Amino acid sequence: MKPTILAFAFLMAVSTQTLLLASAGPSPEQVVDTDGKKVRAGVNYYIRPVPETPCDGQGPCVNGEGLVLIARSVNVTCPLNVAVVVGFRGLPLTFTPVNPKKGVVRVSTDQNIKFNLTTACKEGTVWKLDDLDTATGRRFITTGGVVGNPGPETIGNWFKIEKYEDDYYKLMYCPSVCKFCKVLCKDVGVFVDQNGNRRLALSDKPMKVRFQLASA
Repeated sequence: MKPTILAFAFLMAVSTQTLLLASAGPSPEQVVDTDGKKVRAGVNYYIRPVPETPCDGQGPCVNGEGLVLIARSVNVTCPLNVAVVVGFRGLPLTFTPVNPKKGVVRVSTDQNIKFNLTTACKEGTVWKLDDLDTATGRRFITTGGVVGNPGPETIGNWFKIEKYEDDYYKLMYCPSVCKFCKVLCKDVGVFVDQNGNRRLALSDKPMKVRFQLASA
């Protein structure tokens, strides 16, 4: 092989390697819990909404707020919807990153979120974005998703954790698992329905949260 060809091949190899290294970039920041420790995939945590009104140490505010599952509506139970309750730390959940081999949970990364309990509904407890509710004009966070299998068939099952105001976080629906899919990017907030239930839904106002390790 001529020297000029060898030199060209070498330059191409170096350039390709440089591009690959540049595109990789640093990993997103790791999410930490209320104790300042890394949030781990597959470990039980409570998602604790941060009350908008500071707690005065009286009444149910002592235990703060937490996430639970409630009936879909007055007349329809399943699939269950995700809601916020006051005076209870909520139900334990686990996070599964889009790359299950990664042991830690990172911001700006697609995650499956799953309540770790059994219910009477046939649908599982993996979070899923529901279809548009015509009565309220909202898209609620429901259950019935699946863990893994990233792609267009599971586009509604993926959520992200983002940094939000100081040392807090917010939840967001903006999946990246399908590069050619047109997706809606919006924060997860709280919608108070006609029955007073504080249901999780896509919103212009994000819900500020923390992550607390669940007791063994």
